[in-house]
Amino acid sequence: MKNNLIATFLFAICAIGLNAQITLPPDGNKKASVSEYIGISEVKIEYSRPGVNGREGQIWGKLVHYGFADLGYGTSKAAPWRAGANENTTIEFSTDVYIEDKPLAKGKYGFFISIGPEKATLVFSKFNTAWGSFYYDEKDDALRVDVPVLKLEENIERLKYEFNDQTENSAVVSMKWEKLKVPFKVSVDIHQIQIESFRKEVNSGLFYRYWQNLQMAANYCLVNNINLEEGLTWADRSINTYFGESNFKTLSTYAGLLEKLKRKTEADSIMQKALPLGTSQDLATYGIGLNNTERHQEAFEIFKTNYDKYPDDVESHLGMVSGYYYLGDKKKALKYCDSAKKKTTDQMYLSYIDRLITDIKAGKDIFK
Repeated sequence: MKNNLIATFLFAICAIGLNAQITLPPDGNKKASVSEYIGISEVKIEYSRPGVNGREGQIWGKLVHYGFADLGYGTSKAAPWRAGANENTTIEFSTDVYIEDKPLAKGKYGFFISIGPEKATLVFSKFNTAWGSFYYDEKDDALRVDVPVLKLEENIERLKYEFNDQTENSAVVSMKWEKLKVPFKVSVDIHQIQIESFRKEVNSGLFYRYWQNLQMAANYCLVNNINLEEGLTWADRSINTYFGESNFKTLSTYAGLLEKLKRKTEADSIMQKALPLGTSQDLATYGIGLNNTERHQEAFEIFKTNYDKYPDDVESHLGMVSGYYYLGDKKKALKYCDSAKKKTTDQMYLSYIDRLITDIKAGKDIFK
């Protein structure tokens, strides 16, 4: 027995000395990582997952202290909860974000929660490598946000973080454990972030060698009606630089930006060069874009040109569907649905046309 105790003691000493070099077994609190993208912005949370382990009704205000407290260890006299177990829970943002509409710069933060029965204060700390919250210091706070504490009907055995209620530019992150949830909204200025990304990339090899990338960046500005002057320079480069190309996509994007910048005469001249270069799909897509901006007569003229040029292409028939529908003629729109079905054997197209017929009869928007 004595030899066993000595061996155990020596192993413990060695383990302390070699802690940076060995991997110890888990202590029951599972480590986890969860991430999601909001637009092109990544949000990543790393945490440990304690279990309830039969302690129902003993978690909140007991195992997890309410508010900011002196935990009797470390330097902090007013520590929040570590929002998990073991090391700091951390949350990392690849771009600037808003937490409950309050700005927070991109970066990796220690994440803490000062919790109460009905309200919680979320703390994003610039210090993210601590063990727990024993050394928490308010001076490191980057942001504090108050959010509600919500009750759950179901019991969550192991603490977890989830992304819910996702939209193009936001998501709700929720911490769930036992029968309680703490949700908070993360949102981004999706257009600003995308434009900043384009600015970093337009002079790289990725953009410099391919007209398609410059055209897509310019078209993003056109479609979203933002950053028009700079977008026009990208459109010009997609046509007139060494790797540029004069084709329907580049020219129509350039013309669209000119028109939004009140340079319609120039825009019309460019479009006259673009139209003969368009494929049936190019022209159909362009016409749908006109319809989506309420320019229905102009759209119909494009669809008719396309139909006359490509009478055997399914896309030109679908264009006529859109053209007639938005001019208020459902009967002719349905007629061209039938003719479109005769121009393809592709099951995806056929299923799509069947859905179009249903939507037209119901008076719903189409091609949106």
